[in-house]
Amino acid sequence: MVRDFNIAKTEADISSYAGYVGSSFMLGRCLTSVLWGIVADRYGRKPVIVMGIIAVVIFNTLFGLSTNFWMAVIMRFLLGSLNGLLGPVKAYASELFREEHQAIGLSTVSAAWGIGLIIGPALGGYLAQPVEKYPHIFTKDSFWDKFPYFLPNLIISAFAFVVAIGCIWIPETLHNHNCSNESTDDAKALESGNSGAGNEKIIQKNDNLLLNWPLMSSIIVYCVFSLHDIAYQEVFSLWAVSPQRLGGLNFTTDNVGDVLSISGLALIIYQLTLYPFVEKASGPIVIARFSGMLTIPLLQSYPFIALLSGLALYIVISIASILKNIMSITIITSLFLLQNRAVEQHQRGAANGISMTAMSLFKAIGPATGGAVLTWSQKRMDASFLPGTHMVFFVLNIVEALGILMMFKPFLVEKKKTHSDQLH
Repeated sequence: MVRDFNIAKTEADISSYAGYVGSSFMLGRCLTSVLWGIVADRYGRKPVIVMGIIAVVIFNTLFGLSTNFWMAVIMRFLLGSLNGLLGPVKAYASELFREEHQAIGLSTVSAAWGIGLIIGPALGGYLAQPVEKYPHIFTKDSFWDKFPYFLPNLIISAFAFVVAIGCIWIPETLHNHNCSNESTDDAKALESGNSGAGNEKIIQKNDNLLLNWPLMSSIIVYCVFSLHDIAYQEVFSLWAVSPQRLGGLNFTTDNVGDVLSISGLALIIYQLTLYPFVEKASGPIVIARFSGMLTIPLLQSYPFIALLSGLALYIVISIASILKNIMSITIITSLFLLQNRAVEQHQRGAANGISMTAMSLFKAIGPATGGAVLTWSQKRMDASFLPGTHMVFFVLNIVEALGILMMFKPFLVEKKKTHSDQLH
């Protein structure tokens, strides 16, 4: 799409401009996530979720109708700003279940993300530029020729519209488990009619979210892995379609869609079957550390995988992509669990809002940085130290290693269960 806007001067610069389009969505989300989290805590999870889905319907459609680079950037920015649903969805998923089953709730959110990873790239790969791909259905010089990227966006917007209608029947969870969150002090204050003290206490609690180290440490680690994750996704797609002379795989967009769809399917199966059991057996932190350590040698092998060809290349890169996505989602889901367990329910929307803001800021940096590092590494194919794409995967591994180090004490702290939590 960026190539067709004719804004990039050279083929290598396309990656950088594509990164800016990806980053604009995250920048928008970064600016508004705390606000949406506070709204979700005050008025409920459901209204924020519905408004977020309606924003997808409107701005995703307009993005598909973009006629130039800046219109595309602005539409993605507005979509990010008005789409505050991921934080409330995570709060919602953890509130539907008692604590011992929260891993299943948050795994389901990650599995839904996995379904998106299957359907999204496949829709983009098969439905973009329909006039070129299906000339017997879509004629030249028609509406579809003028807007070659509108069809996949239209399908997604139509799907989101159906989901928005379906959300009318979902129950609100904000009032759930209130009894477990009232401390005995609050109860006594209410009994004595001293509601002012109770309100003051709640206000003090709200003020202390940024001083809640179990929450903040897990958010900071989450940000590092989110940066790695989105930079990897950007790099992987751009690297896969790069020519072999630049160290790429020379894939078509269809090939990339196929590989991402296969790994997305594996991700769903893993999240809904294996992850809750592994998390129960080892705890979220241990499994996240182990996954991070395994990611480093896997990523550094990618430039060597590019030396393969034919069916062998397809099979090996699919397996590598499956493993990478499974390890990534394991870390992210484990950090979701730590964040939601670190706060009381009445602050969960705001806590997830802070998490989304910080994560979105890092994710705004990710695509642009990933695209720029890939462009730079492809311009140094003959370097003696880490030539070509060896460098871009080495840079990704430095970020991964930093995240792993931060998952150890004294940095990352898990919230201790109180006596009332255990009774509940």
